[in-house]
Amino acid sequence: MESEQPTLHTVAIIVPIYNEEEVVERFHLALCRVIDLLPYDFTIYYVNDGSTDRTQEIIAHLAHDDKRVSVVELSRNFGHQAALTAGLDIAEGEVVISLDGDGQHPPELIPQMIELYQGGYDIIHTQRIDAQSSFSLKRFTSGTFYWLINTIGYTKVMPGCADFRLMSRETVNTLKKMPEYHRFLRGMIPWMGYRSIILPYQAPERLGGQSKYSMKKMIKLAMDAIFSFSLTPLRIGITVGIIFFFLAILEIVYVLSFWLRGQQASLAPGWSSLMFVILIVGGTLMVNLGFIGIYLGYIFQEVKRRPIYIIRSSPNHPMPSSELPETEADQSSRANTGNKKNANTTPKLD
Repeated sequence: MESEQPTLHTVAIIVPIYNEEEVVERFHLALCRVIDLLPYDFTIYYVNDGSTDRTQEIIAHLAHDDKRVSVVELSRNFGHQAALTAGLDIAEGEVVISLDGDGQHPPELIPQMIELYQGGYDIIHTQRIDAQSSFSLKRFTSGTFYWLINTIGYTKVMPGCADFRLMSRETVNTLKKMPEYHRFLRGMIPWMGYRSIILPYQAPERLGGQSKYSMKKMIKLAMDAIFSFSLTPLRIGITVGIIFFFLAILEIVYVLSFWLRGQQASLAPGWSSLMFVILIVGGTLMVNLGFIGIYLGYIFQEVKRRPIYIIRSSPNHPMPSSELPETEADQSSRANTGNKKNANTTPKLD
């Protein structure tokens, strides 16, 4: 018996943008050519991630001319993952589609994504298929990253699956319950385990301008992925420590061999003890402390409980629930304040 297709009325589209004044208007026209043919109520959320060019002015004009457009401006550049999170927090559609505004995520896939959703899938990932076979440093580093994260991590992350996807309302609500500061949505969303499918596509060229994803940002994203989804670096530290420990044992055997052969005079005074200390203490501690320091840094940034992003302006929507859940100390303070107010209130007589 076939499952009943879910009814669909409203679709939210999230487009994070950063310094895209050259392409955002052309992207909007391309997007409208697709969604104008579909029988759903669309809302387009342009999330301006602290652009320093005319991007905010342009999308404000788009919102004036097209009532389906809603503009969210962040107070500064918080990063692509934070901008996506802001859009997911605000979006109100029955399904939510996220894609970049540079034209490399083709809007023409939206009808197929919606069709797959109506076929029973909660998440529709898209996977970029590179037609070029020539060597590229970016493709090499990307392939190395996906191999590494899938080798040491606990969640399968498909190569080429960026942040062009469709999510049902249920999956979006579940994702909003995951408030970690260091966000790697490409791993967080598969981790939830909802029914999903991959839709392959060949990416067109950018509509214009240059990619804003610098090497520094890619390295940061890779570190967030590795240290948020795996404890393997700590295990590597332990393994390296064990290796140095066995090297120290070999050093002891080597030194003892001189004593057993009566050749201890050929040993330089203090050399054996110095090498032993360097090998077993220095090597082990430095490797382990390095990894532990990184994890402590991540924990430190989490416990500060700073918001993932800050909204400067969003005329059509109030501030979303991007704040983290209330702590026990907050609840206690609020309760004490309420008790004080009740104590100072004059009771009424009947």
